Amino acid sequence: MLALLAVIYVVFISLGLPDSIFGVAWPVIHTEFGIAESFASIYSIIVGVCSGGASFLAGVLIRKYGTANVTLASICLTIIGLLGMSFSVNIWMMIVFAIVLGYGAGAIDTGLNNYVSLHYEAKHMSWLHCFWGIGVTLSPIIMSFFLTGETGNWRNGYRIIAVIQFVIALTVAVALPKWHRLDPVKKEQKSTQNNNQSAGLKDILSKPAILTSILMLGLYCSIEFIFGTWGATFLVNARNMQPDTAAKWVSVYYLGIMLGRLISGFLSMKLEDNKLIKYGALFILFGIIVLLIPVGTVSTVGFLLIGMGCGPIFPSVLHSVPERFGKEYSADITGFHMGGAYASGFLIQLTFGYVAVATTFNITPFVLLALCLTLLALHTATVRKIESSKRMN
Repeated sequence: MLALLAVIYVVFISLGLPDSIFGVAWPVIHTEFGIAESFASIYSIIVGVCSGGASFLAGVLIRKYGTANVTLASICLTIIGLLGMSFSVNIWMMIVFAIVLGYGAGAIDTGLNNYVSLHYEAKHMSWLHCFWGIGVTLSPIIMSFFLTGETGNWRNGYRIIAVIQFVIALTVAVALPKWHRLDPVKKEQKSTQNNNQSAGLKDILSKPAILTSILMLGLYCSIEFIFGTWGATFLVNARNMQPDTAAKWVSVYYLGIMLGRLISGFLSMKLEDNKLIKYGALFILFGIIVLLIPVGTVSTVGFLLIGMGCGPIFPSVLHSVPERFGKEYSADITGFHMGGAYASGFLIQLTFGYVAVATTFNITPFVLLALCLTLLALHTATVRKIESSKRMN
């Protein structure tokens, strides 16, 4: 089990690598292709729909092919997507390969998160997502090296990330025999699935507080997506930074997520998931307040603080799924959480992109403030509904 856990830690790095590369490269990409800045929202929502669609189907894929095979195939899809995007001659060709990337990311994300939530303690969920933070932190740093100078070569940044993904895919391939011997999917099916049948939409939506839980996670994703897609553009347009410097500050934001998940892993030994979610949202509020301070680079420290607040929320929500909604359909409910959250998150990010481009990117901190306050309200409502349901039962 320890060897398998080590492989899963490495795979979580691969999950993060593609997630942050587009946003930091976009200020150069849109200029090269001669398209409006706001088109980034269209691109992002297409990727989000694909990732979300794969998340909804992940339960079926895992039962049919096994977590190990789905993981390896998904990483291979991300490699194809990254390489194809690096050779794209226009935005439409780039979108075609982004669809491949999105489907690859969605299936593996749901499968691994469900497996870890069922078989490992909360600390491992946080630390695994910390390794995701390593991936999303590395991507902007790598890309920043290729964005220096008057004509940044963003294509080589994509190719380097694809090479790293290939190495991780080889690691998973080597570990397949051990994964198959342990056969965790088969055990999971026997203990947590109802005769190997997936849950229907009615089964899932009948769970108390399921909709508020999904929407709350969606608001978190919208905060993360806005920073990932528009963080560099915000710094370039509203704070007059150069693209390579802005890319490094986005790396600081993702570093904050990584640190937040490292710390929350230790805190999870004392605090339950609900409290980690609440404290994380409050820390995001603090970071937004700092971001509003109009004093040079002092406000940019808010990128680090917001990242640290984001750290515990996503892994804590997913780890709480079996406890909140039961183990019977946990793979499907995890998939619906991720698919629904990605869909709503990308929709909000899409709307924000068009509004910000049409007005000004100075609205960014105020939009984030409204999202975070609503997130807190929905989290409180979710906890109360679930506790009330448990008391009635």
